[in-house]
Amino acid sequence: MTHSTPIGFIGLGSMGSAMASRLIDAGHRLVVFDRAQAALDPLAQKGASVAGSAADVAERAQIVFGSLPTPDVVREVTLGSQGISAGKSRIFVDLSTTGPRVSAEVAAGLARAGVVLVDAPVSGGRAGALKGTLSIMTSTPRATFDEVESLLKVFGKVFYVGEKAGLAQTMKLINNIISVAALAITSEGMVMGVKAGLDPDVMLDVINASSGRNSATTDKFPRAVLPRSFDFGFASGLSAKDVRLCLQEADALGIPMVVGSSVQQMLSMTNAVFGPHSDFTSMCKLVEQWADVEVRGRAAGQARGEAVRPGAVAAQ
Repeated sequence: MTHSTPIGFIGLGSMGSAMASRLIDAGHRLVVFDRAQAALDPLAQKGASVAGSAADVAERAQIVFGSLPTPDVVREVTLGSQGISAGKSRIFVDLSTTGPRVSAEVAAGLARAGVVLVDAPVSGGRAGALKGTLSIMTSTPRATFDEVESLLKVFGKVFYVGEKAGLAQTMKLINNIISVAALAITSEGMVMGVKAGLDPDVMLDVINASSGRNSATTDKFPRAVLPRSFDFGFASGLSAKDVRLCLQEADALGIPMVVGSSVQQMLSMTNAVFGPHSDFTSMCKLVEQWADVEVRGRAAGQARGEAVRPGAVAAQ
């Protein structure tokens, strides 16, 4: 079924393009905008109308979604001279991760233009965006949430965490720092095991049947590290931004984050060595370099024609 009322979507990067595509597949008419023409073309081919600016999107759609990379871009898209506040939209659904203070600032600025902000950061990576299995943390007035909930469900499971702008951002930052902490300690543990002579595939089997099981051992390592693809779908630079925002908010609340500070250092070193556009699973490569081993799964070795024996240590 095709819905007659157009929906706006701004920001067609790795996550945004997948979510926008799901809205089209669900029968919604889309008006889209992104600064990169290459990002617009695939959505246009699926039937989306292309706008010339964020304000143009807001002129043509009552509800607009945004999936944007940084707080500064969110400010520009919402409150800039060619932003959402210059159009006629009633609701802006921000799927980005900006931190609670920026969310509150944007909510106040949009309110002056008669636009209600739905703070709705997502978790689950590009794979979750493609499959519609994201978790969406949402804070906004209840009546507005009721209006957009069915649209958000196109992306995955929706959680309403409260009315105050920024509450969903705080929830997202907490989730992300826990996730990256799991990636950091799993990288160290897996490299230690390989250096000692353990088989990384067997290590994951043991950990995932034991108390060390976490999102890195169940998903990130099997999918992106053991195959040596390092393509989980989340950039080190964006991960570092999320961790920085979390630590800033924790500091403002008077909450010490000792482990979180160490995770930030690991990400900073990953960015310095591999660049901010590298996948954040490259953190494991950083530890591998220090130990002079690779955490290589049997399938990855077989793809290269190697004879991989259990417990083998692969020197870099």
